[in-house]
Amino acid sequence: MVNPYKELDKGKKAQVALMFNNIARKYDFLNHVLSMGIDKLWRKKAVKLLKPLQPKRILDIATGTGDFALANLKLNPDKVVGIDISTEMLAVGREKIAKKNLSDKIELFEGDSENIQFEDNSFDAITVAFGVRNFENLEKGLKEMNRVVRPGGKVVILEFSKPRNFPIKQIYNFYFFRILPFWGKMVSKDSSAYTYLPESVDAFPDGADFLKIYNECGFIDTKQIKLSFGIASIYIGTKPVQ
Repeated sequence: MVNPYKELDKGKKAQVALMFNNIARKYDFLNHVLSMGIDKLWRKKAVKLLKPLQPKRILDIATGTGDFALANLKLNPDKVVGIDISTEMLAVGREKIAKKNLSDKIELFEGDSENIQFEDNSFDAITVAFGVRNFENLEKGLKEMNRVVRPGGKVVILEFSKPRNFPIKQIYNFYFFRILPFWGKMVSKDSSAYTYLPESVDAFPDGADFLKIYNECGFIDTKQIKLSFGIASIYIGTKPVQ
């Protein structure tokens, strides 16, 4: 298991919360600059996949500063609920949402993705952007999503993946393991956060490996959609109608 702070005697969940608390005020800037804004396009594409479902209640897991929760408003839901384990990321997200006068549409709560505080079948759809890679127990988190989404509801997961074709693979690895950690450390002042990012992506079971786990956790009609030559992927799954 890859952890952000190798010197700390804490579990992954506690370390991830600490890491995001440390970088919360710099997160949006770094996220958009280091991805050159392409992360916004990825979220838009993910949201479009839910349009035929017309979900009225959406849960955004590992919501962070609320970017995916805000993007979900394109679907015209009655309510978007976001949960995250980082209090500081949530604080930034609430400020952002309040400035846009959207607090009636989006609510953010502190919450554990592996022990979701909502009842069974509470949501029409669930979204997660760059969050499942940080779960301490991936299977437990996916099973919790399956529990709280309604039968026939969908889960859309956006996550980094590993490109495998020349020369994208080589360019990606150089950027991810050399350039990104350097600038991430310079701006965030956290030497571990942007070293953890490429390490956690490298350790994550992407592609067919993730789809296998997705299916084993109770989802059907699972599919991977590769983005930007395989730099990221959207994974979509449906909870069976009993």
